[in-house]
Amino acid sequence: SIIRRQRQELKLLIAELKDRDRELNDMVAVHERHIQAWEDDRQKILALAERCSLLNNELNERNAVIKSLTKKLRVLETQHNDSKITLENTQQKFKELTQKVTDSSAQCQALEEKNQSLHCSVLELSAKTGQLQAREQELLTMLQMKDKALIETTDQISEVTSKFKTLENALRTAKLEEFSRNREQQDLKLTLNDVMVQINKMKDILSEKMKESSSHQQEISHLKQENGCLRSELLLAVEEAQRKDQLYQFTKSKQLRIEKELSSLRQVCVKQQRDLHFLHVNLDSSEDSRQ
Repeated sequence: SIIRRQRQELKLLIAELKDRDRELNDMVAVHERHIQAWEDDRQKILALAERCSLLNNELNERNAVIKSLTKKLRVLETQHNDSKITLENTQQKFKELTQKVTDSSAQCQALEEKNQSLHCSVLELSAKTGQLQAREQELLTMLQMKDKALIETTDQISEVTSKFKTLENALRTAKLEEFSRNREQQDLKLTLNDVMVQINKMKDILSEKMKESSSHQQEISHLKQENGCLRSELLLAVEEAQRKDQLYQFTKSKQLRIEKELSSLRQVCVKQQRDLHFLHVNLDSSEDSRQ
């Protein structure tokens, strides 16, 4: 009965050992699968690290491009500000020239009015001269007709001649003034023509500056759009790097869990080896006792 009981126990122990062996084989297979998965995760992590370094290099290149574009944008903004300043200066000069033109036109109009008044005075003097000539003719006829009143008429003639001389002097001075006024008017017309030429040049320069400013504004808008695209790409790259970092953290935590499971499995294996050794010892002792 003892031998039967021991045989039964041995059968049970052998069945348990088989079960333990099967469990150990299953655990070894699971462990191998975990090691293979860990190796795959390690390869993936290495690939992700390499890709992360490439993305960092690309990010540095994009940052350098963004810095160069920002510098270019600042240079274009300074050029645009300079163009605005030159445009304002040209507009101020244009206003000053237009003011000068208006002043010159007013002065010309005043000179024309004065010339008109001098012409009227010359006409009046010429009319008076005609009247005086007619009066002289009448006096000559009166001298021919009246020899007795010769002294009185000679006095009157001398007075008339003196008045005539004064009128001739006044006429000469009026003609000189008219000549000087005409010369001044011609000079003002020449200066007006020069001012108009300068105004046309300023208009051409102003149109060129406006075209250049519009081209600069288009280039600035294009650079701003390109900068926005690069910023969006940079944000996408940063988000992708963050996602990769999260994936790396997830794989790291998974690796830690796997290592914990491996350590627990190793402990279980050690315990099972100890139990197996203990069972072998018991089996040997039971066989010795049976013998």
